[in-house]
Amino acid sequence: MSSREEMDEVHDVFDLFDFWDGRDGLIDAIKVGDLLRCVGLNPTLALHTSLGGTQKMGEKQYSFEEFLAIFKQTDSVKEWGTFRDFEEAFKSYDREGQGYISAAECRHLLTAMGERCSDKDIDEIMKLTDIT
Repeated sequence: MSSREEMDEVHDVFDLFDFWDGRDGLIDAIKVGDLLRCVGLNPTLALHTSLGGTQKMGEKQYSFEEFLAIFKQTDSVKEWGTFRDFEEAFKSYDREGQGYISAAECRHLLTAMGERCSDKDIDEIMKLTDIT
């Protein structure tokens, strides 16, 4: 933990998820990845699973102290790219140099590279970003 502010933010987000789960001081393990993303981390699905995240509701629950250990482990991972890294990667797909990639190119990237998205997820992304 690098600061008291960061610890407070993690606790606040945990409390919010706990509120949605019934205020019993526990969060469902299926939500670990979402909670980590809310505090500024970007775990892969593989990392989420390796740290105790589950694929089904009700399989496991974590207290704040248990989640804090997961947060610390995830926070120590240095394999995430920076914004600049992602910006540079997308430049290779920005054929006109205008700061955009086509919807078709975006769909291809999301289905063919890294942690592949399902067609349903991509349709939702396109809908939410107003891409047709």
